Amino acid sequence: MAVLAGMLAGGGAIAAYQTFATPYAEVVSSTPITEKEPIYGEVVSSTAITEMRTGSRQVCEDRVVEKRQPERFGDKDGMVVGAVVGGLLGNQVGGGDGRKLATVAGAVGGAYAGREIDRRHAGGKKYTEVEQVCQTVTEPREEIVGYDVTYRSEGELGSVRVESKPGDQVLLGERDKIVGYDVTWRYEGQTGSLVMAEDPGDRLPVEDGVIAVAGAGTPPKG
Repeated sequence: MAVLAGMLAGGGAIAAYQTFATPYAEVVSSTPITEKEPIYGEVVSSTAITEMRTGSRQVCEDRVVEKRQPERFGDKDGMVVGAVVGGLLGNQVGGGDGRKLATVAGAVGGAYAGREIDRRHAGGKKYTEVEQVCQTVTEPREEIVGYDVTYRSEGELGSVRVESKPGDQVLLGERDKIVGYDVTWRYEGQTGSLVMAEDPGDRLPVEDGVIAVAGAGTPPKG
């Protein structure tokens, strides 16, 4: 009898434990939620990479130029004056048709003489003026085209070539960072979903018909 009583008492304890045990919802799926984050390496050293290239640049200089002020209003003044004077002188020679021919000849000769005088005339007062003279010069030059960088990342050394001179860190790329989990659960034939900060595993605790984690809601009613 004592043994039977003990067995009955033990069975009651097991039944009580099963009655008050925490129920769980089944995790149907747990999908990581990710976002991109940059990967940096600590710069150990960097060496400039150069190439010889041909480039052009403009070179300017100031030069002193000697000039002469004009003495007449135009280079045809001498020719006009010479023609008039020559014509007047020719008109004084002979008479009739001879005078006409002499007038024409005098005008032509005077115009030619006046033009030559103008052409050979040196002009007026001399003066100097500063002028800027520019020219394009083509020349080879050494240009930096990149940098070979040695870096340390997660205890390992590596190397990479970059276009710009790096600072204390060099960007190596990017990777997916898990920021949460999109969880789908099932409980007593009903399903629901929630977002959790950590991977829930294969089950979720339920209290009074509610998923007992932050962000969970009451299971939908059928």
